[in-house]
Amino acid sequence: MNRVILMGRLTRDPEVRYSQGERSMAITRYTLAVDRRGRARGNQDGDQSQTADFINIVAFDKAGEFAEKYFHQGMRVLVSGRIQTGSYTNKEGQRVYTTDVIVDDQEFADSKNGSGGGNSGSYGYQPTSRPSPSSAIGDGFMNIPDGVEDEGLPFN
Repeated sequence: MNRVILMGRLTRDPEVRYSQGERSMAITRYTLAVDRRGRARGNQDGDQSQTADFINIVAFDKAGEFAEKYFHQGMRVLVSGRIQTGSYTNKEGQRVYTTDVIVDDQEFADSKNGSGGGNSGSYGYQPTSRPSPSSAIGDGFMNIPDGVEDEGLPFN
């Protein structure tokens, strides 16, 4: 099984290109800095050090358009997908090997106000206002006000 789940921060804004052909498709690339925890080499105290791996991410089509529109440098995101390896020969004739994560799913990992980039942003879940606890009866359930029909409730 080839499955990977990563959470990290974008090192820069995503870059998008569009494929050629009958149906143009977005191909968006970005890099995630993913924390790696482990023992520092040469440290006899056993202190934990923190380093990061820089993982190349590729999102196609709608996922690529989403990343281009909503993701930006410093934002923490959660990505799931598969690892894909490849290689090519560069201009100097050297063989270059690549490892990318191809996105199946991607989402925000911080709340709207919790983004690490200091940008308030326009993403995240914003809960609707809730009735005051004073309207709850003793068993923790709220009384349904008179005049509310069953069809208006979000459940059956």
